Amino acid sequence: MKKVLMKGNHAVVEGAIQAGCTAYFGYPITPQNEITGHMAKRMGEEDRVFIQSESEIAAISMVFGASVAGARALTSSSSPGISLKQEGISYMAGCELPGVIVNIQRGGPGLGNISASQSDYFQATRGGGHGDYRTIVLAPYSVQEMYDLTRKSFELADKYRMPVIILADGYLGQIFEPVLIKDKLASVKFEKNWILDGCKNRKPRLIRSLFMGENELENHNWKLKKVYDTIVKKEAVYKTLLTDDADVVLVAFGTPARICETAIAKLRSRGVKAGLVRPITLWPFPSGIISRLAQKVEAFIVIEMNLGQMVEDVKLAVNGMTRVLFYGRPGGGLPEVSQIVKISRKAALYRGKDGK
Repeated sequence: MKKVLMKGNHAVVEGAIQAGCTAYFGYPITPQNEITGHMAKRMGEEDRVFIQSESEIAAISMVFGASVAGARALTSSSSPGISLKQEGISYMAGCELPGVIVNIQRGGPGLGNISASQSDYFQATRGGGHGDYRTIVLAPYSVQEMYDLTRKSFELADKYRMPVIILADGYLGQIFEPVLIKDKLASVKFEKNWILDGCKNRKPRLIRSLFMGENELENHNWKLKKVYDTIVKKEAVYKTLLTDDADVVLVAFGTPARICETAIAKLRSRGVKAGLVRPITLWPFPSGIISRLAQKVEAFIVIEMNLGQMVEDVKLAVNGMTRVLFYGRPGGGLPEVSQIVKISRKAALYRGKDGK
């Protein structure tokens, strides 16, 4: 093992290479350009495929083609570019093709700006493109997790034969932190007995998303739903901090979760028993832990860099058992520790839980 000081976008590249990514296709857009640039260097060094495509649409189409042939393929972009990839992601979901899509989010809607944001939560967790499908969505909150979760994403994509999205923000893409890298990491491999690699010595195979026969598409969609139900049961991942005795629980992912840790330390010093739930899988959303805590806490406070998106999933999990408050900063603004502390103390005072 070795520890290396690394930028978040570069950590994505190293995680992908260690996971056995054999093909990358991308198109430049800020703030994820370092992924494309570093991939150009590293994939050449590893004698693997790198193509700077002519557009985002071309990039996701190349991922589709590489996946059909059995490659572990990756594309990356930032918010407007991910929107252009949505049709291709839907086709991949319909064809049951694995692939990894990295979104280093910037502000929106429209061209917005190049500051960090979390405004693509709905797009990622609700499918994004046309049709009735899901994608696994992983949310790192450190450069180490940018590396670790990218590695993990390829295994999940192959295991369930579906697209996996890494949903990070511009701050995580740009910051430098130490990353622990394992030498000669052995990635889990899955048999791909469905790939189109020539049928000289086997029966022909067919990969498609067009189903015109009576009830054919419905049966296909029920088949996909069984996979999604399995993922909900087995793959939800989260971390908690000081929730055992908490009266107020913050819920945040990505960069805001880091800010919440500082706020919790301040709240605890002032006598407010605050804790944190940090979803790592945004889909499947870890509803179970939210539901369990809702039976005993005074309030949840959801902190996001948007106008309020994950807060809807928290409300669904709480199901009216306690209050759910929201504090958001859209368009590139960072949540402020002072505001989180103020809202949390007010929530605790609602039933006299503030120590002061």
